[in-house]
Amino acid sequence: MRRARRTKILATLGPASESPEMIAKLFEAGADVFRLNMSHLPRERLKERVEMIRAVEAKFKRPIAILADLQGPKLRVGAFEGDSTMLVQGQTFTLDADKTLGTGDRVHLPHPEILSSLEPGDTVLVDDGKLRLRVKSVKQGSATTEVEVAGKISNRKGVSLPDTVIPVAAMTDKDRSDLEAALDAGVDWIALSFVQRPEDVAEVKKVARGRALVMAKLEKPQAITRLDEIMEISDAVMVARGDLGVEMPLEKVPGIQKRIVRAARRLGKPVVVATQMLESMITSPVPTRAEVSDVATAVYDGADAVMLSAESASGQYPIEAVATMNRIAEEVEQDQSYWSIVQTQNAAPEATGSDAIAAGAHQIADTLNLKAIAAWTYSGSTAFRIARERPNSTVIALTPSVNTARRLALVWGVHSIRTKDASDIDDMAFRACKFSVREGHSQVGDRIIIVAGVPFGTPGATNMVRIAFVSPEHAAQA
Repeated sequence: MRRARRTKILATLGPASESPEMIAKLFEAGADVFRLNMSHLPRERLKERVEMIRAVEAKFKRPIAILADLQGPKLRVGAFEGDSTMLVQGQTFTLDADKTLGTGDRVHLPHPEILSSLEPGDTVLVDDGKLRLRVKSVKQGSATTEVEVAGKISNRKGVSLPDTVIPVAAMTDKDRSDLEAALDAGVDWIALSFVQRPEDVAEVKKVARGRALVMAKLEKPQAITRLDEIMEISDAVMVARGDLGVEMPLEKVPGIQKRIVRAARRLGKPVVVATQMLESMITSPVPTRAEVSDVATAVYDGADAVMLSAESASGQYPIEAVATMNRIAEEVEQDQSYWSIVQTQNAAPEATGSDAIAAGAHQIADTLNLKAIAAWTYSGSTAFRIARERPNSTVIALTPSVNTARRLALVWGVHSIRTKDASDIDDMAFRACKFSVREGHSQVGDRIIIVAGVPFGTPGATNMVRIAFVSPEHAAQA
């Protein structure tokens, strides 16, 4: 299952795609990573879903990454008399701690941490930003607001607070239970919602203890203000444009997306662009031209992965959505301007031996027009570093760790293979050439570059580069 593109595709599973047959079809259509949304997936069914994906993995003999997306806190207003009321522009409306049913003048806000954090001038968005309130005054247990954008407000609609840092952890009790269940089931990545500060990510990493890598979903303005700190501690990041577009002016989201993608590339950490990429394909077999352009922009920027949400989870055309995204990525990467755009954004290597070798491998591969860079890696860090360089060569990651092979399925340009560690330098070169031929990345007479660390099996010891010729013997063994 060799892909004809470097950019990876992340597909969300749901009612339209939860059978083993559909998962297999989505993988064949181009999905590299499957997302399990814990907002909708009962914890009791998590293990069953993971086992389905692992069965597909065994069938196609290719590592597949699984991402469990934690729900995070859900901030909502209380209930109303008659289930709803109409708000008028300019009227006063109070959010308070009174548990009685709401009226046209007030409603219960069952989050004391919000009431204690609001300040005059803060914005309160309700129902995905359809209604906007401006805080006028606050006192213990209530906040008086003015309605700036009016409309209907009904029971338990969501609340967003773009101006307010809320003293609430990104993980709820449900999230902690879901996290343990996901780790026990053997998922590869954990996506954390409602990130406001680096400590939110640190809490999840402390629980995960390396059993899965942690991806911070950047969906709140508070996270953008502390972006560098959050990215430093995260293993990967997601540009969660849906919530960003609610809590920030829509016109700012494209610029923020580019800023996050470039920062992630500079740090050598995977970045996923998500939300509404092919939204119209929920109900249509073809996307809009604007959506095609949107996906293409993320690919041109060098994002590691692009994500489908409802398109593959509950839409009418999940396979077509994945196949469409696959074709867009392939076409962009064949465009003459793609490599010049991607490589102008490359950052200077850090002052470490491993980064210098990764940058050197990229330069050698480009100079000699080599088709593959084979990286022997135990933890995956060597493959991460080489992928950061965005080489015009496939990165074949050879690892004895199945967990590492699966995690790398998310990373740009990496084709991971699980195999036993090399016994010596000759074995390292021979098997790298053999796998390169077997997987269709080179043929007899080609040269490949091999990056490894000696002694073998030592994490973080990348210290060697070797160029090898692919011989008839390699092809015979493949």
